Amino acid sequence: MKRDWTKVRAKVKSFIEEEIYPVEKKLAENSDESKDIMSRITQMAKDENIWALGHPKDIGGGGMPFMDYVYINEVIGRSAYANVGLGTVSLQDSIMLREFASEHWREKYLQPLVRGEIFPSFGMTEPEVASSDPTQLQTTAVLDKGVWKINGRKWFTTGASRAAYTTVMCKTELDASNHGAFSMIIVPTNNPGYEIIRETPVLGINGGHYEVEYNNVEVPEENLLGPRGQGFLIAQKRLGPGRIFHCMRWLGQAQRAFDLMCSRMHERETFGTSLTQKQLLQKFVFDSACEIQSSRQLTLDAAKRIDQGDDARIEIGLIKVIGAQMLHNVIDRAIQVHGAKGLTDDTPLSLMYRHAREARIYDGPDEVHIQSVAKRILKNYENNGSGWDFGERDASLQNQLNG
Repeated sequence: MKRDWTKVRAKVKSFIEEEIYPVEKKLAENSDESKDIMSRITQMAKDENIWALGHPKDIGGGGMPFMDYVYINEVIGRSAYANVGLGTVSLQDSIMLREFASEHWREKYLQPLVRGEIFPSFGMTEPEVASSDPTQLQTTAVLDKGVWKINGRKWFTTGASRAAYTTVMCKTELDASNHGAFSMIIVPTNNPGYEIIRETPVLGINGGHYEVEYNNVEVPEENLLGPRGQGFLIAQKRLGPGRIFHCMRWLGQAQRAFDLMCSRMHERETFGTSLTQKQLLQKFVFDSACEIQSSRQLTLDAAKRIDQGDDARIEIGLIKVIGAQMLHNVIDRAIQVHGAKGLTDDTPLSLMYRHAREARIYDGPDEVHIQSVAKRILKNYENNGSGWDFGERDASLQNQLNG
């Protein structure tokens, strides 16, 4: 029987507020105690039947339909620790393994991944090239007598220190041009030649991002993920839905900041009246509500299109940029309302603000998405083309939904 997503959402929200919020500071310590706390949380999530809700059932997940799970991600986003605590963190990697990995690696990694017993990582960004143009990536993999030999350096490989493996984007077709030159290869992190150089602090946060050297790493030919030269095509299958989930989690963060801001306005007064009576701060509430709801509807629209089989490249580009800006703006206003306290770690806002700045860079910087969206729209107007009619886009989606 299909689960009612509204009830699941309410249950997940209560779980995060009651079980994760109170221990966030402890979890941030990354100590033995924090690991024990996270283990307890994950077990509770499994006991409550809210673990790995979006993973397909055939690999041990909850099997929630895509659109239902989109709404669940919104509340999972309220805490940075819920992604791990509820088993969401491995979703995209699990689906990539399920669809493209060899039988050997599916058997070795899939079930433990979904159960939260091991973690994945993804190696794409490189320190020496502008990764906004990924065709410049320099890490190479050469196949010789059934063995891939990998050389290069990646950074921002999130979670590499605890991961069982890294999926590495490599240049395998040395004579090919552009995106067709790249493939993805599975590299176990205990493989000889896989060397973690350092953890890279980001805006003062030790957030688990690592720089990794691949020094003559050798892995079997079967470690190739999908066909040769199709690394970017496979990555798009990961990034499209992944960006939807990112944007919904940003909305969860923004909702939490919005709640904190509005509550603070009721708690404080200046010059004899509550902050709720200050028109400038009322404008903060208005602007934040507009941006959250606008971003939310754009994101849900993109999600519905993906659910109907559309690649929704324009809509995804829109939400990636607008969602990141919205997140920054809402948290910034919440900090302003909190005054000096907003700059401290006495509230979650300081950490949320720093993470929000990352959102305009990872999964493609704003500038790349803006350029891509504009080019795609303008192409529809070439040679007296059909143009880009927003109403017709809605009509097309509605026709798909109606079957």
